[in-house]
Amino acid sequence: MTKSPRQNSLTAHASRHLAFEEYLQKDEPFYLPVAHEVEIFEAAHFKRLPILLKGPTGCGKTRFLEYMSYRLGPLPLITVACHEDLTASDLVGRYLLEGDETRWLDGPLTRAVQSGAICYLDEVVEARKDTIVLIHPLSDHRRILPLERRGEVIEAHEDFQLVISYNPGYQSVLKDLKPSTRQRFVAIEFDYPSELIETNVVKHEAAVSEELAGQIVRLGGKVRNLREHGLQEGVSTRLLVYTGQLIAAGLAPRIACQSGFVQALTDDGEVSKSLQEVVEAIFAE
Repeated sequence: MTKSPRQNSLTAHASRHLAFEEYLQKDEPFYLPVAHEVEIFEAAHFKRLPILLKGPTGCGKTRFLEYMSYRLGPLPLITVACHEDLTASDLVGRYLLEGDETRWLDGPLTRAVQSGAICYLDEVVEARKDTIVLIHPLSDHRRILPLERRGEVIEAHEDFQLVISYNPGYQSVLKDLKPSTRQRFVAIEFDYPSELIETNVVKHEAAVSEELAGQIVRLGGKVRNLREHGLQEGVSTRLLVYTGQLIAAGLAPRIACQSGFVQALTDDGEVSKSLQEVVEAIFAE
């Protein structure tokens, strides 16, 4: 599912180890509820409970969070892309040397805790395990963030919301959430939406006809059935939207599908050939 424009960018910060975004959603993002995810999120936020979003790549987790940040305030949304080099200092902050003096720079987690924002740790299992432990005091009744380097303990703002996500399809012994972390969160499971909802999403996001959106979604469904034949994961709703946008820009459907998701899904020649045959079957109808 494509991300909505960031109408009011508050921060775009990058360092050697971290990139994060902070923005306030002015306009309501387009989102179609699939089950009870909206009610669950609202109840968890009301009770100040941390939330775990789990599901495959491109199924709408990020768009859902953008929608909820608008619906609940709007509240600022701070997103951190987690990776194996992510350190505790990257999240909470560090001292910077400026001339002969040092200055403390808050990290994204500290900013969110103090300001009452939603802090979204995307693909949290990619972060180092000692970094993940840092969020434990924020994910129970204490709702505090210890800043060891400053000798301070920050109590979370009333509106602060901690949200993490991961893709169970890629989990392994080395990259999975420990029970001590996992059981601190209310979990909301995502999957690809129903054909009707996904057709409406593609129609809206790609600005194509309902008939064309339906063809693209049927194609996506058939491709997902090939997961046991060489594909690690099914085609995401995001890639289906990209494909629709390429067609809307004037590309022939078969060419758009080839670039929009076939080549994005695999480098295997045989698998690619199988996908292309599915494409030709759908757009020959």
